[in-house]
This record gives sequence, C-alpha cells and structure tokens, in this order.
Amino acid sequence: MPRFDYVFLGLGLACVSPEKAQNDRSSPSDATSHSYATDFAQSESPLSEGGRWLTGGTDGKDWTDVSAAQGRAIGHQVAARNTDATAILDGQWRPNQSATAIVVASRRLNDVCRSEVELRLRSSIQPHSNRGYEIAFAVSESQQGYLIINRWNGVLGDATTLFEKYGAKYGVTNGDTVKATIVGTRLTAYKNGLMVARVSDIAIAVGNPGFGFRLENSHAGCPGTNDQYGFTRFKATDIAEP
Repeated sequence: MPRFDYVFLGLGLACVSPEKAQNDRSSPSDATSHSYATDFAQSESPLSEGGRWLTGGTDGKDWTDVSAAQGRAIGHQVAARNTDATAILDGQWRPNQSATAIVVASRRLNDVCRSEVELRLRSSIQPHSNRGYEIAFAVSESQQGYLIINRWNGVLGDATTLFEKYGAKYGVTNGDTVKATIVGTRLTAYKNGLMVARVSDIAIAVGNPGFGFRLENSHAGCPGTNDQYGFTRFKATDIAEP
C-alpha cells in the first residue's frame, strides 16, 4: 500500500501522495517559500525532519527537546520548571505568520501537572536564549483549563504574561485544533476555529513559528506523562501584508 501524507488546507486536511506533500512543504532555507506542514511521519529524537527544526535542549541548551514517533510529536521536559520542550522552524520567515496544530491526548490528565500544548510565533532559539511569543493551552476538560499568552524574553525563566484566562472554554483535549496568528503587533488565539484571545505587543518584530510542550514535574504522578499528550499535525505559514 502506498503511504499518504496529509497537508493542511485552511483548517481542513487533504490526502495526497508523498511526492506532492514534499513539494508543498517548503524548505526553511528558501527565502521565497514560507509554508511548512508536517504529520510527524518520521520517528526521531530530537525532531529534525532534515534539519528543519531547532530544539530546546539540543540547540537552546537550557530547555528540552521535542521528539516524533507514530504520527505525533511530544515533549521531554523532565525536571526544572520553565524548561519547556521547544521546537522552532529554521530559515527565514516573514513577521506576520500563523501556526496551527491538532491536539492528541491519550487520556484525561491531572490538572496539577499543568500539561500544556504551545504554539510559538516570532521565535528564535540559540544557546541559552529562547525568545518569542508563546500561546499555551492547558490539556484539560475542567474549569482548571486555561490559555496563557507569554512573551519569552530570552533567558530561562524570563517571561512576560500578556493574557491569562481560566475555564473549560480555554482548555483543549484530543482532536481539538489550536491556531495562533500574529499580524503587526496583534496576536490572536483560536480554538476549533473560534477566537478565544487577542492581545497586542510591540517587543518582538521578527522570528519564526514553532511549537512546544510544558509539564510540571514537581507533583507526584506527573513525571513520565509527557507521552500522554502532544500534537498529531502542525502547519506554519506566512501571512501576506494587509
């Protein structure tokens, strides 16, 4: 049987051949192409996909890596707070951009673990610096669900909170689609196509899209649960100037 890849069309999916999918997935080193989609078909740790990704542990040193296997990406935060698993696309991207992903969760998670799926915009990572905008959804079906938008300022633990709301409407679970965009100074977050947050910030003008995961490991029962949630698909695109 031939293998088929999935390419995002808006918030939908199309089933196409591997050759067509590869043509649709732009090379980050190509400054004229500004779209990348993946279904995490390759098994690898850390995530690379032919050098397209920079990760928190391997490249950032102070954070942790993302891996991919069996069509899903998961994080590997195992110890200190704020060392979120991080994956940022390499290459050149326009300042206006969007990131979209589909959540996977294998079971109902304990809210105390603060299990998060995160989209990143205008982000950059290098040794001891992880900078950019983070749009973080709690993997939760309870009123303890939340959405937090942070500006990561670079140094481990240095972040500025731009938006923080709690409630079931902000949590996500298996099969939910999350999306974030930045146009000019305006960041917008979506859950299943509906806008759930909008803020403005002028601090970061350039950077690349990506994603990440958080896990609070200080509570009993939380360590080792990284593989119980993640993303099944991810797409990043540039947004044309208005």
